[in-house]
Amino acid sequence: MSVGCVAIVGSPSVGKSTIFNRIIGEKKSIIEETRGVTRDRIYANASWLTRDFRLIDTGGIELENRPFQEQIRMQAEIAIEEADVILFVVDGKIGLTSDDKLVASMLHKSKKPIVLAVNKIDNSESKNNIYEFYNLGIGDPIAVSGVHGIGIGDILDEIIKKLPNEEHKLIDNEIKFCLIGRPNVGKSSLVNAILQEERVIVSSIEGTTRDAIDTKFKYEDEDYVIIDTAGLKKRGKIYEAIDKYAALRALRAIDNSDVCLLVIDAIKGLTEQDKHVVGYAIESKKAIGILVNKWDGIEKDNSTMSDFTTKIKNNFKFLDYAPILYVSALTKQRVKDIMPLIKKIYDSYTFNIRTSVLNEIIQEAQMMNETPDFNGGRCRIYYAQQVSSKPMTIALFCNEPSWMHFSYLRYLENKIRDSFELVGSPINLVCRRRNR
Repeated sequence: MSVGCVAIVGSPSVGKSTIFNRIIGEKKSIIEETRGVTRDRIYANASWLTRDFRLIDTGGIELENRPFQEQIRMQAEIAIEEADVILFVVDGKIGLTSDDKLVASMLHKSKKPIVLAVNKIDNSESKNNIYEFYNLGIGDPIAVSGVHGIGIGDILDEIIKKLPNEEHKLIDNEIKFCLIGRPNVGKSSLVNAILQEERVIVSSIEGTTRDAIDTKFKYEDEDYVIIDTAGLKKRGKIYEAIDKYAALRALRAIDNSDVCLLVIDAIKGLTEQDKHVVGYAIESKKAIGILVNKWDGIEKDNSTMSDFTTKIKNNFKFLDYAPILYVSALTKQRVKDIMPLIKKIYDSYTFNIRTSVLNEIIQEAQMMNETPDFNGGRCRIYYAQQVSSKPMTIALFCNEPSWMHFSYLRYLENKIRDSFELVGSPINLVCRRRNR
């Protein structure tokens, strides 16, 4: 599904994060919680009036040993680079500041659509405070209160009007994949190694990431597209210094991919940032594989690989269905195994289970282990049906969905995986009340 990107920018302490939280928490359908994924993040999926978009919060980032103005500039530049629409937040209590003017001048140069929100307008008496912000030359300021939720619908209406109607879409019969990971783990080297392994490059096509080029090629008579995760093409200390934003560079690529390969640096080992980077792919319910790169740089014994695998599984408990491949872009070790792995993951991602077989699995699982009492009742599943693939989504028709405990859904997922080799593919189990 194609989505737009909205970035919230502004000076520190104007209430960007409050508005961010208000937008993603306005309705339960706006953001989907995923168990096990770290909540410490600066982006979220959001929707308004049936339109989906991605929301980026540039607040709360502290850069050591940098002047205050430079911090504001960095945050605004990155957001401008990534976003389709900018939500510019200013403080209605403090009034117009030199910091506001600095950010506004950068936004003018970007020529991006801008929505101006004057925050902390908590009562009718303070509404007149918005008028001085006309001096920014951005357009009509909108009075809002992030704390009280006033005016949030108004700014969302304006955002939806300014989002692009449609992003570039790729042909459905192509297998689309991307490599994601922290900076300097070897993503570009691996892409080059993949393409040099006797691939027939068909063409370079306009990418889903701004200023990026996606590469279309054939492998064993199938069409593939590597979605470029470059994102920010400008180089320099401003961009390379902010590792926290590495995930943002991959968001558009993830949205438009079927398979996402998380690249981990074998030498540096696992970090919290690896969880940040892959978190969006998990929430988007993409098929996922793990490539441990620079494996040639590790001193090994008989248990090195199994020990590293155990460490990955312990740190990525929410990703235990993802296959792991140990590679080296430098020596080409196991690079030839990457494309077969992608195909295997994609086949799992598009797999369809016959309804009769699926119901046998579900009924047998219930006979072996009854659903627990939860929320005042016991859920009983009468019927199951796969309703879509990419990701595999299975509807469980039952007496009362609120009585289903998440641990039992996990149990059912494991039973389905025991019956089929679903490599790297998430399974989305949805409880629905059976019509009587």
